[in-house]
Amino acid sequence: MNLIANFAVLASRRTIFDLPVCDLGWDDALVFINELASIPVGQTVVCFVNAHNMLTALRDDEYYRIMSHNLVLPDGIGLNIASQIAHGSPFPANLNGTDFVPAFLTFMEAPRRIGLVGGTRSVVETAAENFRKHTPWHEFVVVSDGYFDKDDPSLVIAELERQKVDILIVGMGTPLQEKWVHDHIRADHARLVLTVGALFDFVSGAVPRAPKTVRMMRMEWAYRLIQEPARLWRRYIIGIPVFLYHVLRYRFQRRERILSHPEEHQTVLQPPSSHKKAS
Repeated sequence: MNLIANFAVLASRRTIFDLPVCDLGWDDALVFINELASIPVGQTVVCFVNAHNMLTALRDDEYYRIMSHNLVLPDGIGLNIASQIAHGSPFPANLNGTDFVPAFLTFMEAPRRIGLVGGTRSVVETAAENFRKHTPWHEFVVVSDGYFDKDDPSLVIAELERQKVDILIVGMGTPLQEKWVHDHIRADHARLVLTVGALFDFVSGAVPRAPKTVRMMRMEWAYRLIQEPARLWRRYIIGIPVFLYHVLRYRFQRRERILSHPEEHQTVLQPPSSHKKAS
């Protein structure tokens, strides 16, 4: 992450399990990331973290370390509950990627060349076409679908170098997408990278979104569970209670650490001492 982005994380963070998560509102987040897209040096990777991602980070040291160097935005009611418990208030906004990325594309008035990686070929092609209709002043390029050799992505990287994009949107699921970007995407490939999970499925229409009323009630997770119970039941039925258990556990352990070793609390980007046990 470049120095400006790093400063912003330090200035606007709210730690969840010692991982800095930006507590920006919608307008501030749009303005800030738009500024990052205009910086001609360095690279910023933006990712969206929900309760499921956070549990994954507690079990996966490599993923946790990568996330600590990214610009992390809060996604979903689970992060709000964690913030309420840990800091006494929810995040100012639910900056989930499915809503935020289309809004960001609209907010960017300067035309950008934007590459897409992820999904099936038909899904990513349809997503690119719908993005073009949504913001026709940008140029959208399908770099690759998500079904390539992850151990040898040389053809994808070569295509990315040929396309010379300004922004790269990667939708391959967590934690694969964050690890892949960290290992293979350099600043000269794209100054701004957005890791977006299942966004292409929603934008293409392959997976329907919850009705607006359901989303306003912050119950989209329940709608998705009804739509895909076999795939998502473990994430929500088991994952949410487990996540809340770890939030409460961490709150009390953090309090004990601060009272007994206040100097250790100065180090904010180290994994919490208990996260090894979270698995």
